[in-house]
Amino acid sequence: MTKVLLAFASLIAVIIAFAFYQKMTLPFAKIQNHEFQLIIAKTEEQKQIGLSKNTKLDQNQAMLFIFDKPDYYRFWMKDMKFPIDIIFIKDNKIVKIYKNAPILKDPVDDLPIYSPSEPIDKVLETNAGVSEKYNFKVGERVEFRNVR
Repeated sequence: MTKVLLAFASLIAVIIAFAFYQKMTLPFAKIQNHEFQLIIAKTEEQKQIGLSKNTKLDQNQAMLFIFDKPDYYRFWMKDMKFPIDIIFIKDNKIVKIYKNAPILKDPVDDLPIYSPSEPIDKVLETNAGVSEKYNFKVGERVEFRNVR
């Protein structure tokens, strides 16, 4: 019986260690005290598709787009299935927020283009309403962890 308990305790310890390791190596963004687990759009194809293949995001999840150099990168809601907040970032500070960017109700509607007010090097897409809910503001710092 003692061997079974010891084996069970060892298994629990391994599971906890693995969960801790996962938490420490997963990419995260933090604005104020709110953390978002990141989906990173790395390739040009991933950046073009963005979240359009998703039907939803978990509440504390976001997509991060990282660019090699600051520029006026433009975003749209082509083929999106849910509204989002689009947060433009330069040097880890928020420079522009588009809240509740809507999906197109009719495919013949003109596709709005969302542009930053200055060159940016990152964009964070979250569920619609997150920026309002947590009162994110232009100028706030965004901390990134395990983003390569």
